[in-house]
Amino acid sequence: MPRNKRRSVVDMGPDDDDRHSNKRFRNTTSSRRFSKSEDTSSFSQKRCLTWFREYTSPDDPDTLGPEGMEKFCEDIGVEPENVVMLVLAWKMNARQMGFFTQQEWLRGLVDLQCDTIPKIQSKLDYLRSLLNDQVTFKSIYRYAYDFARDKDQRSMDIETAKAMLQLLLGKHWVLFGQFNNFLEHSKYKVINKDQWCNILEFSRTIANDLSNYDVDGAWPVMLDEFVEWLKAIKGVEARRS
Repeated sequence: MPRNKRRSVVDMGPDDDDRHSNKRFRNTTSSRRFSKSEDTSSFSQKRCLTWFREYTSPDDPDTLGPEGMEKFCEDIGVEPENVVMLVLAWKMNARQMGFFTQQEWLRGLVDLQCDTIPKIQSKLDYLRSLLNDQVTFKSIYRYAYDFARDKDQRSMDIETAKAMLQLLLGKHWVLFGQFNNFLEHSKYKVINKDQWCNILEFSRTIANDLSNYDVDGAWPVMLDEFVEWLKAIKGVEARRS
């Protein structure tokens, strides 16, 4: 997500996933935050809330905002732009990008049984693995639309949409580069939810050579136009060769 919107939780590039893995276990401060005699092996909701308060301000103790989010990401050794932060937000069912409420924090971390930095670090690979399941990925993909869009707008602005599509489909959809190029040169300024959902279905069901694309199918006009645009590009390239 673009940083100029809010201090984004999930404006991630495709190669950021492992860039800071060397930082994941550098944080020994978490072990000092609790008494050495305290048993941290079992989950404690009280300890989880105490941890949450480290990232909130006295003015709004029930909301972890952009500054707290940045500190939280630094503590767990993950860039805010890393896709795993989107998966964590989905686990919490967080409503607004860049923010976790106390209720959202508890919802996600109780489910994960995490109340310390090392515990959440130990779950990062698990959270990433959720993206490998098609049903779960579809749920996260659909969630990302409402999570990332401005809440005063019904549609997602095109720049945010391109960033989120890069994050979610950039590594997996062979035609993503062409589709992104199409969006950059198109008339579209926003993407609505129907278009968003159909982009995923298109990427999963339509062959990379478009051979099974049905011009009379029920795809949104945007995708019809993309196919026409791509065929025209391929036609020009074929004539040149």
